[in-house]
Amino acid sequence: METRKKVLIIDDDNRNIFALTAVLKSKGYQCLSAIGGEEGLQLMEEQKDIAVVLMDMMMPGMDGYEAIAKMSQDPELKSIPVIAVTAQAMLGDRERCLNAGAVGYVSKPINVDSLTDLLVKYI
Repeated sequence: METRKKVLIIDDDNRNIFALTAVLKSKGYQCLSAIGGEEGLQLMEEQKDIAVVLMDMMMPGMDGYEAIAKMSQDPELKSIPVIAVTAQAMLGDRERCLNAGAVGYVSKPINVDSLTDLLVKYI
């Protein structure tokens, strides 16, 4: 069976989506993107083969915390691992993201090796 290597990037900044997509595609991952929590949830409903979500935690509208909460209430979505991505690298942020349901945490600017190590665990 082929491993699912489809990554959904949810971020309200297109520059972050562009940079992450370029890096991940070079490592063999397929990337989808959404510019907000609502759009991300809709994509997850439509695309049943998403292996992991990279979730920006600070977005206008539905932020990452709210999106993760909605995923955890959905039987089909709650098994998809979420890696929190945030520019808020302050004390307690990592714990807050993990407590919200994220399986991992990376801060911006993203260390590609750290991100790749996390992805390998969940894909």
